[in-house]
Amino acid sequence: MRTGSEPATARSPLRMRLWLSVWGMAWAAFGLAAFLVAGRVGWATACGVLLLVALTDCCLVVRHIRQGPHYQPGRDIPPYEPDEASRDDRKP
Repeated sequence: MRTGSEPATARSPLRMRLWLSVWGMAWAAFGLAAFLVAGRVGWATACGVLLLVALTDCCLVVRHIRQGPHYQPGRDIPPYEPDEASRDDRKP
């Protein structure tokens, strides 16, 4: 529900999340390679799983960025109250 108190300059954190995901992928790939060289299979597996999670997150963030901005009401549209039917449903 729109309350009217949203900041006019609100920005999506998707770009920051993208770079954090890339940073996580780099460290997970480094950890995977280092632990494989050291013969630590358990830690290498953990880094591999972390790498897959970061890669999935990166793909989702890129997808959301490519979808573009979604409609948000501007400053000229006042806040609105919920309709009466939904308000009546909440009463015990």
